[in-house]
Amino acid sequence: MKIQQIRNATLKVEYAGKTFLIDPMLAEQGAYPGLEGTPNSDRRNPTVGLNVAMNDLLEVDAVIVTHTHFDHWDDAARQLLPKQLPVFVQHDADAQLVASSGFSDVRLLSQNSEFEGVKLVKTSGQHGSDQAIAAIGQLLGEVSGVVFQHPAEKPLYLAGDTLFNDHVRQALEAHRPEVIILNCGDAQLIGLGSIVMNAQDVLAVHRAAPHATLIATHMEAVNHAVLSRADLRAFAAEQGFAAQLLVPDDGQTLTL
Repeated sequence: MKIQQIRNATLKVEYAGKTFLIDPMLAEQGAYPGLEGTPNSDRRNPTVGLNVAMNDLLEVDAVIVTHTHFDHWDDAARQLLPKQLPVFVQHDADAQLVASSGFSDVRLLSQNSEFEGVKLVKTSGQHGSDQAIAAIGQLLGEVSGVVFQHPAEKPLYLAGDTLFNDHVRQALEAHRPEVIILNCGDAQLIGLGSIVMNAQDVLAVHRAAPHATLIATHMEAVNHAVLSRADLRAFAAEQGFAAQLLVPDDGQTLTL
């Protein structure tokens, strides 16, 4: 498989001969205001530009949208992506939202979904702590991940916007992925803490799946993500799992 870090949580995944675009945020740098009630809210989003040609991003076989927050499915993606592309989403509400932008082939992720021979297993997550969900659960919303499976490839688990919790533990136990993509920029809400994984969460995933290769994404591209790539690399080295963690820069492609 090949995994290209595009920007934020946007990835291109080549798996068993098929190319998937994950969580496309395709706007130009600074297109959206910073998020109120978060660190660095004076910084506009995305905080960095794209360094991958748009034509390359649009030439894919299917799109996977783990949830429809603006940093995973933005106005630019809705406008630029070919409307006939298959788009996989987590539930009916997101399907209706995507279809309302003119996409004609919207599909639901499930325990048995597949795309041209690649099995796509929906996983669940929680976009913040129990305290955060109790306070603003409607705003944080439901989120999903996905496990890719094919006889010719290693099992790949994309966790999505979640902390390390029972949802993640169950996915690791059920699917035993050999490659795990983690949204781990430690996006924060003031007073409510992390709403995606921080360094300690990444360590917890490593301890739960010590032989898996971990890949860090959703970093250094939105105003409220406070964990840098350099700090995560240093933390992994201090904790002794740097060899199991890959932290790609934007535009970088990993072959596994």
